[in-house]
Amino acid sequence: MLDRVTWALLALLHAPPALALVRPATIETLYGVARDAPAFPLVQHRAALFAAIMLVCLWAAADPNVRRLASIVCAISMLSFLLLYWTAGAPLALRTIALADLLFLPVLALAGWRAFRA
Repeated sequence: MLDRVTWALLALLHAPPALALVRPATIETLYGVARDAPAFPLVQHRAALFAAIMLVCLWAAADPNVRRLASIVCAISMLSFLLLYWTAGAPLALRTIALADLLFLPVLALAGWRAFRA
């Protein structure tokens, strides 16, 4: 049960940015990127990648055989964002996202530990 909850929580973390794929207005809310900005299509593509990560997390909640791969995928996503965020000088516009990733790192650590301990 604990494994399913941790993977469901990680899927939930990735749901808002994934929503931006089908609801582009979310991009401006989450990232401050206007629809007419040159980076908008790139950020919308990022939403598609978050949808894939969310689906992998949901899959991991249902299938223990996927959990190791899901751990790696989530770790790459979350840790690379945090590294890029701090390297960019911790932009205020992205602080909420960074805090969410930081808050969910222990959840990812638990899920990853349980996936790789077997």
